[in-house]
Amino acid sequence: MAKPHKVKDLKGVLRSDFHWGYATAATQVEGGWNADDKGLSIWDTFAHTPRKVKDGSTPDDAVLSYYKYKEDVALMKSYGVTAYRFSLSWSRIIPLGGKDDPVNEAGLQYYENLIDELLENGITPFVTLFHWDTPQALEDRYGGMLNKEMYTPDFVNYARVCFERLGDRVKHWITYNEPGVYTLAGYAAGVHAPARSSNRKLNAEGDSSTEPFIVGHTELVSHAYAVQLYREMFQHQQKGMIGITLHGNYSEPWDSDDPLDQEAAERAREFEIAWYADPVYKTGDYPASMRAQLGDRLPHFTAEESKLTLGSSDFYGMNSYTTFFVRHLDTPPDINDHSGNIEKLDTNKQGVSRGPESDTYWLRTNPAGFRKLLNWIWKRYGIPIYITENGTTAKAETEPSEEVLNDTFRIEFFEGYIGAVARAVKEDGVDIRSYFAWTFTDNWEWAAGYTDRFGVTFVDFESKDKKRYPKKSATVIRELFQHMVKKE
Repeated sequence: MAKPHKVKDLKGVLRSDFHWGYATAATQVEGGWNADDKGLSIWDTFAHTPRKVKDGSTPDDAVLSYYKYKEDVALMKSYGVTAYRFSLSWSRIIPLGGKDDPVNEAGLQYYENLIDELLENGITPFVTLFHWDTPQALEDRYGGMLNKEMYTPDFVNYARVCFERLGDRVKHWITYNEPGVYTLAGYAAGVHAPARSSNRKLNAEGDSSTEPFIVGHTELVSHAYAVQLYREMFQHQQKGMIGITLHGNYSEPWDSDDPLDQEAAERAREFEIAWYADPVYKTGDYPASMRAQLGDRLPHFTAEESKLTLGSSDFYGMNSYTTFFVRHLDTPPDINDHSGNIEKLDTNKQGVSRGPESDTYWLRTNPAGFRKLLNWIWKRYGIPIYITENGTTAKAETEPSEEVLNDTFRIEFFEGYIGAVARAVKEDGVDIRSYFAWTFTDNWEWAAGYTDRFGVTFVDFESKDKKRYPKKSATVIRELFQHMVKKE
């Protein structure tokens, strides 16, 4: 159980309409990869390409949530959640993706059924239009997001179909999930779909020095046009809200007394977070630190694009997991640098670790950094924050044993981070309105396949029906929010 002495003073500090629950992504949980006329996404292609996924697995079945959604909603209800954040598969709804391509009624019906099931069980749906799974047909036709002019009307049309069919019941829309991660992993490192980079040993095509910034620009502009459509055609009648979710971990200076490391940490936050957040929430343009390093490799907003993008999110959608120590570099930036010419480290100058290790190489527990990041975002942008992802893996979760299901490491992570949320609200005055833990069940974790388990529910991936086993962390999270959310 949660340690009541740690949170005793946090009773009722979160607003009574605070949303909490779990987040998932279509590719990672649905399965049914070609069921009911679903089209291929770039992740279907990637996963079926040899040696791209760590364990050689595919998301063909994932955890079968396409077939088990009623069971999953019932399980979520037993966990006490008030909201569920999930993504739609574009290629399930419009198999070929384009504005002139046919809509797949069976795909839309699945999402209608899921939304209705959630609402019948008192769970508020938060719906993400795009969680990394571009229709393969659009990639084949014109290079997907590398072609802003062709891609944008296709994305806006897809958004329109979703607003028209689902918007009477969905009041919380997210256009893009983590555009920066999609961009950097897919077009800079080339380790995610669509697998493009300058590394010819890994990828046949791509340019890490330009394509990530082109794609990021396309995401921002198409997001802005989709939001314009929603606000002009749907928002007044449907009375919903719309925004974008950005990733970003906190950066601490390696040497807290060195002004150059302090500047490097701020620059790292700007390259990672403000790359997308400044155009949307602050200036309608990219941060000056990025322009100074990248020059014209960073696209320029037209006057219309800038005007549309600025203010194009009703909230700040925030995904964050960990904290890094950052040290400045004295050498000129590499042409393929996307981080602000810095070095990320696991310990600071004094040898202090950034946190206990999870089962994921980059992820360490650091709730203090999370609270600092909440304050940084609130101070810089001053808009209500919806935390849309936060969670951890834990080592040696190989079977649903009593020890594994009593997931102490994950429990301590959530106690720390959820406590940091409540303290940021109570003591720092940050306006935070939701918290979605990543994730509901263990799932297919992109290029890591089934090797990274983030769930508060253990899934037996070897069993035919992907049997679920609740972990103790689900109970602890419920207790924390029952304590912290104000009773009406």
